[in-house]
Amino acid sequence: MGCFLCSGNSDKRAQKKINNGTQPISDALKVNPDKDVKKEEVPKHGEPDDKKAKTFTFNQLVAATENFKSDYYLGEGGFGKVYKGELEDTGQVVAIKQLNLKGLQGIREFLVEVMTLSMADHPNLVKLIGYCAEGAQKLLVYEFMPLGSLEDHLHDLPPNRKGLDWNTRMMIAAGAARGLEYLHDKMKQPVIYRDLKCSNILLGDNHHPKLSDFGLAKVGPVGDNTHVSTRVMGTVRILCTRLCNDRSADIQI
Repeated sequence: MGCFLCSGNSDKRAQKKINNGTQPISDALKVNPDKDVKKEEVPKHGEPDDKKAKTFTFNQLVAATENFKSDYYLGEGGFGKVYKGELEDTGQVVAIKQLNLKGLQGIREFLVEVMTLSMADHPNLVKLIGYCAEGAQKLLVYEFMPLGSLEDHLHDLPPNRKGLDWNTRMMIAAGAARGLEYLHDKMKQPVIYRDLKCSNILLGDNHHPKLSDFGLAKVGPVGDNTHVSTRVMGTVRILCTRLCNDRSADIQI
């Protein structure tokens, strides 16, 4: 099964228009960028949901990051660079991911990310605050996770920094598993995550874990349909081995 825009003839036509550059992304998402930002809603795809995501102008996000100042740089992934920012209207601290125009990911990943997080609502999934789709500029705005990613706590630790204790590791693993269970089994339209790795598990206060980066997700099988892509994007065994590297245990997945 293809991405969210590839189910049904009308969705295929919409995808074709987007790929050909004849339809704005805001139209594909069924939003009106001229409306009051505070009233903007991301469309509901399959589940009744009260989540709202704002549309931001590029200038708003430039201001939030002081023109993507290097001091605010948090990291970089396949989609692009991530910056810490502060929204001028609310003062909320956020993480802003900017599409790398020369990168390997693009419009499809942007749309899948917005649509997945618009129809999902779970304490172990990162919250999408909003997005910007102005011309070539594609940006995603998330809640800020103060402790960074799990990867930051497993590798290249400075000498004065202690690693995660066993209980914290297990709490993180259990939280990530709950997020996956929700995506696979609890949503009306199942979602196959496909990108499970340490850098995509973000940590909030008290090491509360949340899955992030849904650009490679796919719709799962529903009813009598059994087909879903078998391509594995994340390495579950490696992740569990890293979580448990202070215990000599063979973890079976």
